[in-house]
Amino acid sequence: MIDTMLGGVPGRTAAHVVAGRTPAIIDPGAETSAAHVIGELHRMGIGSADLAWIVLTHIHLDHCGAAGALADAFPDARIVVFDRAARHIAEPERLVTASHAVYGEHASMYGGLAPTDESRIVPAADRHEIDLGNGFRLEMLTTPGHARHHMSVLEHATGTLFAGDALGTHFGAGGLYPNTPPSDADPHAGRESIAKLAERAPVFASTAHFGPVADAAAALDLADRQLEALAEAALAGWVADGSEGIAREVMRRLPLAETVGDAAALAEWEYLRWYDDNIGGLSAWAERTTASDDS
Repeated sequence: MIDTMLGGVPGRTAAHVVAGRTPAIIDPGAETSAAHVIGELHRMGIGSADLAWIVLTHIHLDHCGAAGALADAFPDARIVVFDRAARHIAEPERLVTASHAVYGEHASMYGGLAPTDESRIVPAADRHEIDLGNGFRLEMLTTPGHARHHMSVLEHATGTLFAGDALGTHFGAGGLYPNTPPSDADPHAGRESIAKLAERAPVFASTAHFGPVADAAAALDLADRQLEALAEAALAGWVADGSEGIAREVMRRLPLAETVGDAAALAEWEYLRWYDDNIGGLSAWAERTTASDDS
């Protein structure tokens, strides 16, 4: 695991390296972290001609922003991304603009995304596999919920699940809490994705924010129950009072401070404004869902 040092702060975003005969890095982090991540790869003994794969669980800039810079630094590497998101890696302007609108005052902390030639992009469908050699094999599993373009990655030799944001976030000593940001978070789809991952019975699991969980099965179960609570809160709150109603219901059913249970972790959530983003994502989802039910 490489700490990408998002915003110059440790413990926010993790990249993971699987060192087969043809090494892969999963979620290299934000563009502003690229130089640090490249240096860490070199310190691990992965030279400019060695890295073969840059795997993206999804195309939020804190996960994918460094991909273009890494593609330049490792010219033999190919970028693997969910097929419905591949075009944004070649032509990232719209993605960057939309992302900065969500990040607001923190946009400069993430940076942008340099384009990569289409010939080096591998669009991955569900169950796409990469053989890294030396017994290591990565399987891409489509797991929407955090975003429509989200994949999780299962390494078969060790049974390790690289979950991206599918399980939520745990900073430091804090507990897990879901991530449901704008614009296309869907807690019902997220629960279906967690059930899909649970069927694979991973031995280990690690999140992008931040690092391994103590018990993979317990984390999957907890993430499912938390998304269930958020879905119920979002629908009840939206009907009662729109976004303000959702904020009240989430606070009642899955309060951030009590759930996270650690002051330093809570401070990170509040500084990054990810909890506020959760409310925005749940509001958009509840509006879509209730409109669909009405029709």
